[in-house]
Amino acid sequence: MRSRNRKVLLLLVPTLIVGWSGIAFAYRPFDSTDAAVVDVGQLEVELGPVEFRRTDTSRTVIAPAYVLNYGYAKDWELVLEGRGEHPLPPAEDTRSMLVGDALFLKGVLREGVLQGKSGPSVATEFGALLPGINAEQGWGAAWFGIVSQRWLEGTIHFNIGTALTREQRADLFVGTIFEGPYDWTVRPVAEVVYEREFNTTETFSVLAGAIWRVREDLSFDVGLREAWVNRQPVTEIRAGLTFAISPSPQTEAMQRSSRSTRR
Repeated sequence: MRSRNRKVLLLLVPTLIVGWSGIAFAYRPFDSTDAAVVDVGQLEVELGPVEFRRTDTSRTVIAPAYVLNYGYAKDWELVLEGRGEHPLPPAEDTRSMLVGDALFLKGVLREGVLQGKSGPSVATEFGALLPGINAEQGWGAAWFGIVSQRWLEGTIHFNIGTALTREQRADLFVGTIFEGPYDWTVRPVAEVVYEREFNTTETFSVLAGAIWRVREDLSFDVGLREAWVNRQPVTEIRAGLTFAISPSPQTEAMQRSSRSTRR
């Protein structure tokens, strides 16, 4: 594409494409995710220590929200996620809940720009929706397809997928993340999402925020999410950090030695 056309595309896609906010909480501070995984043996922690959600009738503290990504093979990672929710008075039921629990496998199907190569990166993520505590009883399943592309002007992550919810209802979704230039220390970010759980709820939301990359393995983020659930407004403040724990040089050397011995 010409440079001018790329700029127009980066500006229009977040406005024209909508996505899902229910399950894919896998790339802070977004609901969607990117077409990348962590290195083998690396543990990446995405943590929202304290966040807040408000509707016309309720106030909820979210503490913590977490996603754990562990690289167990080349181009594949194991993803465990969930969040604690604590309703505030005057809610009738103020018991704390553990919700959004899921266990996924995520793999890169095509190595591209996010892996230091040319062209788009393509990935898939799939797995089980786990029962919660004091809410979200039952099991479900979800699948995502993810495409990421990066230019000098910014990055786009496009998500599409389907799910069988814990209530055994079908759910279809599409999602888009937009990021400013990756070379910027603090880059602006945005996301537009849409969810439809058939015969139950319809959600449209917009998130705007920023990511501050302190170093390659440490980032801080903040985002303001405005949503409309069955046309009722919901405001959510998100803030957190992402950091990675890599194996020590001694551990890496032992792993290489073990692989060499097996060969």
